[in-house]
Amino acid sequence: MKILVTGAAGFIGFHVSQALLARGDTVIGLDNLNDYYDVSLKQARLDAIAAHESAANFHFIKADIADEKRLMEIVAAHKPERVVHLAAQAGVRYSIQNPQAYVQSNLVGFGNILEACRHHNVEHLVYASSSSVYGGNTKLPFSEHDSVDHPVSLYAATKKANELMAHTYSHLYKLPTTGLRFFTVYGPWGRPDMSPFLFAHAILSGKPIQVFNHGDMMRDFTYIDDIVEGVIRVLDKPAVAEAPEGSGIAAHAPYRVFNIGNNQPEKLMDFIGNLEQALGKTAVKEFLPMQPGDVKATFADTSALEDWVGFKPATSLKAGIDRFVEWYSGFYKGRY
Repeated sequence: MKILVTGAAGFIGFHVSQALLARGDTVIGLDNLNDYYDVSLKQARLDAIAAHESAANFHFIKADIADEKRLMEIVAAHKPERVVHLAAQAGVRYSIQNPQAYVQSNLVGFGNILEACRHHNVEHLVYASSSSVYGGNTKLPFSEHDSVDHPVSLYAATKKANELMAHTYSHLYKLPTTGLRFFTVYGPWGRPDMSPFLFAHAILSGKPIQVFNHGDMMRDFTYIDDIVEGVIRVLDKPAVAEAPEGSGIAAHAPYRVFNIGNNQPEKLMDFIGNLEQALGKTAVKEFLPMQPGDVKATFADTSALEDWVGFKPATSLKAGIDRFVEWYSGFYKGRY
């Protein structure tokens, strides 16, 4: 199968591309290699794909999804059967500082992806949503049936908008779409702006780590291998118009949205403790109040995903952190 993966040099896109190549698919990888974080890490991911035994089936294209003409040319030329759309401007706090980046990538860019899929007969579009859409919700665990009308960051609002836009295209044009609400993804080759990276760097450098809400937070940390398996299982089962009874999903559109999380929230302080143990060094902690746009807890109800594709993430926090630290220590060896 030929699959377009946008954000292929990103954290999740890199791992999804490798997994698709390993099973024999052809991957068209698209990324604009922007400098939101260290471009050399993105390039290192692409180099790792180039070293893959199936690298001949990977075709990388540097392009921006906000460039409608260029995106249409790429899809027309390569004719992917399915699309995994992971390219986006990420980060809750950065959306407060630079909202225009989110408008261009997450709204304009996503609209371009939908148009490209519609005009070129893509069989299934799987795209990244986010647990941030739950905003100020206090009922736990978060369910796909819950209202998500009160986002607390522009990033979250753009992801909610993506789900609405996708539903419209599924309804009007019968384009099968599936959105995946990712819950705090971590692991090897992760993003430097996320807590595992930030904490590991600070701990090894002897600098204090910033612990928000004075440590009174919980996250449904989801290991990258679980995310990849979930993405691919969903990709292989296109959304259909027949919605399960009581699902709250419109029965007249081939449209789905699923949570994908570990279904086991962990205390932030326990996460830090596991990281300290794996690194063999105690963190200097700077306790701070809650940051704008942040939420106290995330917790995924993953029963709908399990019912749909028979998969439930299960990697323990300790196992995941140990693997992350093993990679991090090797990749950044000699820098501390």
